[in-house]
This record gives sequence, structure tokens and C-alpha cells, in this order.
Amino acid sequence: MTGSAAHVGADTSTPAGILRLANAFCDAKALLSAVELGLFGTLREGPLTCAEITAALSLQGRGVRDWLQLLVGLGLLERDDRGGEERYRNAPGAARHLVPGGDAYVGGFLQRSNRNLYPAWGRLTEALRTGKPQAEGDFWAMVGDPRTLRQFADMMDALTEVLGPQLLAAYDGWASHRSLLDLGGCRGALAARIVAAHPHLEGHVVDLPQLEPLFDEKMAGLGLTDKVTFHPGDFFTDPLPQADVVVLGHALHDWSAEKRRLLVHKAFGSVRPGGVLLVYDRMLDEDPRHDAPYDPRYVENLVISLDMLLVTDGGSEYTVAELRGHAEEAGFGPVTARPLGDYDTLVVCRRPGPGTGE
Repeated sequence: MTGSAAHVGADTSTPAGILRLANAFCDAKALLSAVELGLFGTLREGPLTCAEITAALSLQGRGVRDWLQLLVGLGLLERDDRGGEERYRNAPGAARHLVPGGDAYVGGFLQRSNRNLYPAWGRLTEALRTGKPQAEGDFWAMVGDPRTLRQFADMMDALTEVLGPQLLAAYDGWASHRSLLDLGGCRGALAARIVAAHPHLEGHVVDLPQLEPLFDEKMAGLGLTDKVTFHPGDFFTDPLPQADVVVLGHALHDWSAEKRRLLVHKAFGSVRPGGVLLVYDRMLDEDPRHDAPYDPRYVENLVISLDMLLVTDGGSEYTVAELRGHAEEAGFGPVTARPLGDYDTLVVCRRPGPGTGE
């Protein structure tokens, strides 16, 4: 039986393929260092020579050309040899997604991967032996540091840039509702996107008090200060506002199965009768073949579940069946699921309305 690494281009039936897979972290770090150093932003205005890049990024010089050539090989840069001198420019995907300030920028997430996930994955063996998280730093220390908290919010915004439009398209009931609540909604990027697309909606966000200044800044910049309201608090312990649509996006996987159950039950009380709870995460419903090589979607979601092992105390990805059980026990029904984007699953949990036997 062959391995399940086709998603990274490695044929694990051969020694060379196994070695290629074992060294895939090298490709990842080449990209993460490029984001950390600001390479793609430096190339925003056009191609530069290796010497010009070395000077612009204050690098020593040794290894820089090999690094740039590797990024060309990975499809992130393009090389132009016209005029007798090598020049490097952003490839189309990098120009769209890795230049800071762009609408489709995902560098915030990569910065978090570089700072936290990359070192933590180096300690996966210890995590498997102990069951304890391995990421550097404490969550509450991050929340208390304004610079780090802003970087975290940037990462969450990067995810919203990808999933926000997909969620808007995947759920077709927006017109029948009047209010939206995003639980753990960070500084409000998702709520703002939904309200901007459906101006009849009244938006609400619940998250920790430390995020309120970043929320206020974001809403002011988008001109939505009067349309989306921030509610500081802890969604486990504090009362929740009521809304027609309640969203739990990339939130349940931070917690153990028992805490996921508690949060779904609490969300039921927040959804108005006739409304919906929308949950999306990288859920772990297995490839129907039940055999390797698995579908790349399932493999990638296993990676994210291991991320949760490394960075949370008890979190993991989970199956639609687990979530459906929590939702139906709480009183939701019907509960339906569909793919969302490349890797996520959207589960729509409907709360029965008046006259439906609630």
C-alpha cells in the first residue's frame, strides 16, 4: 500500500520520494522566511537583481541566489534573464496573495505559521508523548501584548479574506434574517463582510475585551461603526446576545469534545427561534475509500488537527457526526452539511421556529 503524500508531490513508494517528503519542511521555511523578510512586498514595483534584493532586505549575500532560485522552482517567483542579468519578480499567485495590503493577502496567516506553528511542529514527538501543547508563549500573554494581538488579528483577517466570500455564497438564507452574531469573531472582519453584502442585517461580535480597540479601528475604517456592535466577554461564561444567525467559524476546534458540546448548547440559546447556527471548521470526515492514499482534503485536515494538538490544551478537529450529535441534543434540527472552500465543511443547524413543535 503506497503512502498518502501525493499532495506534496512525493511518491512514497520509493526511497527518493520518502526523502523528498521528509525534507518538505525546507520548502515551507523558504516561503515563510520570504514572508518574514518582506521579499514579496519588496518586489511589488517590479523585478530586481539578486544584488538589489540582497541590499533591500539587508541580507549578507551568501545563499541568497540559491534561496531565490528555490522560490522560482516552487512557483512563487519568476526569473527574467533578458539583458544578460538575472532579475526576479513575483509570480502571479505571490503578487496576489503575498504582497501586504492586497485584498487577497494571506501573509498574516503565514507569519503566524512562521512564529508559532513551525517551531511547534519541531516538537511533535514530545506532543505525542505527553499530549501537551508545544507552541511558544501563552495565549493570555499573546492577548495582553498589543503587537502580538494585532498580528493574530491580521492572521484571522487573512482567513476571512478566503472564507468570507465562500460562506456568503454557501448559505442562501441571508435575506430571511435580520441579525447576525459571530462568536469569537476577533475584530469583526467576517461580520463586516456579511453586513456589507447584506445591509439589512444588524451585526454583532463577541470576543475578548482586549480585541475591542482593534474592532473599533476596523469598523471605522470600513464605515460600519453603526452597523456592527462589539460585545466584550467570554463565550463560555458570559451571557450571549440573541441573533437570527449565529456563526462559530474555526472556533470549536480550539476545544475538547466536552467543551464543544457546551458551546453548541449555549449557542442554541443565542439563536432565535427559526434561526440558524452556522459552524465551519476543517472537519475530519474520512475519505470514503477508507484506504490510503487519502483524498488531499482529508490529509490536510489531519495536519490542522495536529496543529490543534500543538497549540491548544485539548483542541482537535472533529467529525460532522460529532457536531450533529451535539446540535441535535441541544435542540437543533434539521442539521445539514456541505463542503466550504477547499478544506472546510459548513454545518447548518436550524433552530425550530414557532409552530414547529419547539
